[in-house]
This record gives sequence, C-alpha cells and structure tokens, in this order.
Amino acid sequence: MNDWSDLLIQSRKDYLTFRKADCLSMGMTQRKISRFTNSIYIFEVRLRKLEYAINCSKNPLRKTLRRFLYRKISIQLGYSIPPNTFGPGLSIAHRGTIVVNGGSRIGANCRIHVGVNIGTEAGETDSAPIIGDNCYIGPGAKIFGPITVGSGSVIGANAVVNKSFRSGHQTIAGVPASVISNKSSKGLLILGYQAD
Repeated sequence: MNDWSDLLIQSRKDYLTFRKADCLSMGMTQRKISRFTNSIYIFEVRLRKLEYAINCSKNPLRKTLRRFLYRKISIQLGYSIPPNTFGPGLSIAHRGTIVVNGGSRIGANCRIHVGVNIGTEAGETDSAPIIGDNCYIGPGAKIFGPITVGSGSVIGANAVVNKSFRSGHQTIAGVPASVISNKSSKGLLILGYQAD
C-alpha cells in the first residue's frame, strides 16, 4: 500500500490525477456524455472537489459550497463517505447505502458495492480499518475495527471482517471472515490509478 499522504489531494495536479483515475476505474473512457448523466460519477466528482477544497483552499465560502453540494448528492444516493478516506481510482458499483467511518483509510483502485459498512469497533470512535490498494469489496460486506486488509484482496458478499488479513492477494468471505482462496482482485476491477 502507498503511504497515506500520497493518497490525499494536496495540489491541483493531484486533484486532476484523482479525477482521471476515478473516471478510468469506473470504465468511463468511451462515452463522455455519461459523465454528465451518471449520478455516481457526479458524486465522485463532488467528493474530489470537496477534498481539494478542504486540503488546498483557504476560501471558507468555497469549502462551504463544496460541502453543501457533496452532502446533497450523498443523501440522494445513500452514501455516507467522508472526504479523504479513499485513494484515487474509486469505483462505486451501484446506488444504495454505503457507510464508511471517517477514520478509515482505503487505498487506490477500490471497487465497492452496495450495502458495505466500513466502521469502528463497538464503543470506539477512531479505531477503523485500513484497506490496501486494488481491493474489491462485495455487496453487503461489513469491515470493522482496528484491522488491516492487504492489497489485492477480494472481500466477498456479506462477509463480516473483524480481524486483519495483512498478506493480501486472497479472497476473504464468511461470517466471521476467513481466507477461502488465493484468488486476488485481478480481473475484478479496472486499475485507473497507476503509482509512479
């Protein structure tokens, strides 16, 4: 996994890199018109604009406007995803409830599905998961606590992940989750972001 500071928007160049990576990861290289009609893409654009405003802008009015627009589409789509939690190349598969704790750190090229909850342990406020690069998170997965999931992992549908799987490049599933195969996320997602 990259150093987390490398996965934050810290300049206009970073902002453009994140936007391009998100677009590619969503498979939106051919039909430009869908960029303006796809509400999930619009959500991701507003997320990145908010992150850019929070991390780089000194204008409080711009930050307030970005927060308002972001919150409006978040409610419309059912997403509770705080800024600065996902690296570049985010691909959200569907509309519907996704809840992510603000203390979570998810690396580059994550594909996430509906019904996912990434949160803290009961009674905690900041002990949230760290998930590596190039991970696929299936529908309904629950990932919680101060755990680490390695890069290239596949988290199966409805899995409950409450312990670390640091080695990565494996498929995790079940309740509670365990390794069910050595199959990585290769072929399950588009790598929109390539680290230099």
